[in-house]
Amino acid sequence: MILKQEEQAMLEGGFGEGVKLAMKVQVALGEAFDAPYMVPVTRTHVALSNQEADLWFAEKLANGGATCRVRPTVNPSFNFEQLSCITHIEKEDEETVKRTHDAYNRLGAIMTYNCTPYLEKNVPMFGEICSYSESSCTPYMNSVYGARTNREAAQSALCAAVTGVVPYYGYLLDENRKGEILVHVEADMENDFDYQMLGYFTPKKTGFKLPVFTGLKNPSKESLMNFGAQLNTGGNVAMYHIVGFTPEAPTVEAAFHNGDIKEEVTVTNDDLREMQSMLTDGYGKIDFALYGCPHFTIDQVTIVAEMVKGRKLAVPLFIMTSGLTLDLAKKMGYYNTIREAGGYIVSDTCMDQPCWKFLYGKKGITDSPKCAYYTKRRDMEFVIVPLEQSVEAALKGEITGYRK
Repeated sequence: MILKQEEQAMLEGGFGEGVKLAMKVQVALGEAFDAPYMVPVTRTHVALSNQEADLWFAEKLANGGATCRVRPTVNPSFNFEQLSCITHIEKEDEETVKRTHDAYNRLGAIMTYNCTPYLEKNVPMFGEICSYSESSCTPYMNSVYGARTNREAAQSALCAAVTGVVPYYGYLLDENRKGEILVHVEADMENDFDYQMLGYFTPKKTGFKLPVFTGLKNPSKESLMNFGAQLNTGGNVAMYHIVGFTPEAPTVEAAFHNGDIKEEVTVTNDDLREMQSMLTDGYGKIDFALYGCPHFTIDQVTIVAEMVKGRKLAVPLFIMTSGLTLDLAKKMGYYNTIREAGGYIVSDTCMDQPCWKFLYGKKGITDSPKCAYYTKRRDMEFVIVPLEQSVEAALKGEITGYRK
C-alpha cells in the first residue's frame, strides 16, 4: 500500500505503540483486499461487546497511549445499575463492564452504548466515508443514507477511529455499490415484522449478492432498521437498494449502474410465513418477553405502553433501548406505564450479555429474529411473532394458535 508520510509514521511507532498497532491492523486489512491507499473517515462506530477479546484489544490500544482522532459512538454493554435492581450480577461481569467503560473512555469514545447510532447521535451525509461495525448499522448507512462504509469488525472500526483513515476498498468504491440481483417483492409488506422476515429470507434466495428491491413503498425507519439487521444476520448483506426510495436507486437502471440485470428472484407472502415458521420456537406457555435488538425507538416504546396501559403482564417484559429513548419514555409517561404493568425499559444494554443469565433455560417471546439468533448459545428459546401479537402474549402468559 502507498502510505502518506503521517500514516507511515504511525506504522513505525512515531505516535506511540497504541497507534502503531491500530495502523498495523489497517495496513494488513488493506493488503488483504488489495487497497491501493488509505482515505480519511469522518465518522466511526464501534460494536463494543463488553467481552474478553474486545476488552483485551481496547485496553491494549489505550495502554499504548492511543486516543481516537475520529471519536466513535459505541454499541451497548449492559447497564449495571439498572440490571442490578432486576437480578444478581456476578462480580466478574461487573468488573468487565467497569473495565470496558474505562478503556473506551481513555480512548476518547463517545459512550452512547446504543446499537442504532445512525438514528440519533451519529447520522451521516450522503457520500460521507465512514467506518462502522454492527450488523444493523452498515446496511442503514450504505443504503438509506448513501454514506460509505465497509462491514467492519469492532476492532477494525476502532483502529479507523484511532488512525482517522481506512483502506480504500469494498463499498467505498462506486463499482462495488451497483446492484447484482433484482428482487421482486410480491408479499404484502403490511408491517415492520414483514420487513424483518424479508431481511432474514432474502439471502436464502440471493446469497450475499447486493440486492435491488422492487415492490417496497415508504418503509418506516423501524422497518429499515430491522430489515438491515436481519439481512446481516440471516446472511452477509451490508448494502441494498430499494428502487424509488434509497438515494442511489431512483430507477432500476440507476441501481444497476445501467448494466445488465443477470439474475431476478421473487418473494411472496408464503416465503415470509415459511421463514417465520422456520425461525420460531413452538407456541404455548412463555416465561418472558424481550425486545430491542436492534434498540427500540420511542415509537416502538409507544406501541408497548399503549397496549399495556392499565393492564398487568402475566410474564416479565424487558425493552432494551438507548439512554435518549429511556429519557424520552420517562418524560412522556411511558416508563411509568410499563413499570406499573410489570415491565422494564433498560438502557445501554444488549441481549448478548451475561446480565440475562436469569433467563437462561427459559422460553421467551420477541419480534426479532436477530435476538433469537444470538441467544441460541445462551440456552434461550424464542417464539418470534409481530410486536403487537407478542405483547398480547406477554399479557396472557402464553401464545396460542400455530404450533411448530
